[in-house]
Amino acid sequence: QVQLVESGGGLVQAGGSLRLSCAASGRTFSSLPMGWFRQAPEKEREFVSLISGSGGRTVYADSVKGRFTISRDNAKNTVYLQMTSLKPEDTAVYYCASARSYGFTAERGYDAWGQGTQVTVSS
Repeated sequence: QVQLVESGGGLVQAGGSLRLSCAASGRTFSSLPMGWFRQAPEKEREFVSLISGSGGRTVYADSVKGRFTISRDNAKNTVYLQMTSLKPEDTAVYYCASARSYGFTAERGYDAWGQGTQVTVSS
């Protein structure tokens, strides 16, 4: 089990950029696929992106493909989500989570969750 803490959220204007960080503790971090989810007001939590343990493979939701980039620095036990060309519909609480194996996009496939960080995009 890994402990996760997100940071980097904030208020930005549409078209702007923001980088989220997810700091992890635990010696197993480098072997764990890590994902980002988000939950907008009055909506269900949705999958955003996933990265393999090595960082060599990634998956993106269609809604963010081409705008968001997931990455990781295993030496720093950190996963990032670089968000560009932000839209008001990107407004949500963003969560990072560890997956049991690469390929899961549903919440049930993830073991540990951070507390979330708020991203608000104004129009």
